[in-house]
Amino acid sequence: MALSQHAKESLKRIHKSYRHADRPGAGARKRENLHSGEEKVHATMGEFKRGTLYSGSGHKVTDRKQAIAIAMEQARKSKK
Repeated sequence: MALSQHAKESLKRIHKSYRHADRPGAGARKRENLHSGEEKVHATMGEFKRGTLYSGSGHKVTDRKQAIAIAMEQARKSKK
C-alpha cells in the first residue's frame, strides 16, 4: 500500500517533533527546568512532612497550604 505525498509529509513532521526527546535541543531545555522545579517541590514537601520546614520569619510551618506556597516559590526561584 503506497502512501500519498500528504501522508508522507505528515509522518515526517510527526517524526521530527519527537526526534529531540533525549538530545539537548529546543524541547529538552524546558523539560530539564520542569524536572528541577518538580524536584524542588518534592524536597520542600518532604521537609514539611518531617517537620523541618521553616518560613522566612523562622517559625515552623504547620499549615499544608503555606508549605505548598513556599514550595512553589522555591521552584520559581530555581528556574531563574
